[in-house]
Amino acid sequence: MVTVLDTIEGQKRPRHPEKAHRPDQPVQMRKPEWIRVKAPTSRGYSDTREIVKSHNLVTVCEEAGCPNIGECWEKKHATFMIMGEICTRACAFCNVATGKPAPLDPEEPENVANAVKTMGLQHVVITSVDRDDLDDGGARHFVEVIEAIRTHAPGTTIEILTPDFLRKEGALEKVVAAKPDVFNHNLETVPSNYLTVRPGARYFHSIRLLQRVKEIDPTIFTKSGIMVGLGEERNEVLQLMDDLRSADVDFLTIGQYLQPTKKHHPVVRFVPPEEFKSYETIAYSKGFLMVSASPLTRSSHHAGDDFARLKAAREAKTRAA
Repeated sequence: MVTVLDTIEGQKRPRHPEKAHRPDQPVQMRKPEWIRVKAPTSRGYSDTREIVKSHNLVTVCEEAGCPNIGECWEKKHATFMIMGEICTRACAFCNVATGKPAPLDPEEPENVANAVKTMGLQHVVITSVDRDDLDDGGARHFVEVIEAIRTHAPGTTIEILTPDFLRKEGALEKVVAAKPDVFNHNLETVPSNYLTVRPGARYFHSIRLLQRVKEIDPTIFTKSGIMVGLGEERNEVLQLMDDLRSADVDFLTIGQYLQPTKKHHPVVRFVPPEEFKSYETIAYSKGFLMVSASPLTRSSHHAGDDFARLKAAREAKTRAA
């Protein structure tokens, strides 16, 4: 494993190493040129921000500090985060606040649907915080949001990025029955990192969830994503690809992990663009219909364009069969 001290020559140790997240990686790494983006200043960005605020909505773009927010919001693309701003889990990579969530907002499905209509979205991504406090993990709320969008913006295709609904019997089936166009559930990292990076989740439960979606409705596209730079080994990433293909997942995204604050898991390594290209090539050879792998790739970045390419890839594969 490559540590931060291995990659920053001559870096001094901090005065108070006991305050670091991990003693073997005590410092934040400087971002390389290929990961840097400009601060958003465009008129389109401001317009999208106003629509989001006026409909009393939360976006993962803001909550997770996505580096692509300027580009996406300028084009009036946003990923809506439902069920509040407070998550019941405390993943080491995520900047969303952890605590006791507020009750669900019964007006949220209509507010999301109206925002989708106002923005004229052809494709929308809906994600959420983890709601382990709810009997169904928020599955019914996902369904209500999907149904509201179908009513107010029937021409909009819908992609959902869900929690794992761990130990919530029947929750997944509710959401699949609402027939989203794309069902996304991120693995986030390789299994060896789960105890430190994603302690509330179970790797093979997530694999099984994605497999189950296809068993219930093979017409729904499935998608998953990971971050690299968290200390994973290359062979672990390749095995993860095989695990996803065994679950018949269609679309894989791979992006660079960026440390939100000093309290979060450190960046172990900034993966260069050529390694992302190599991962993309290998993933396609393993049978994924779509692969997006780059330092700035995020689950919902270019989601609309990617959905069109995903449909075209399936059609081409069907014709060739």
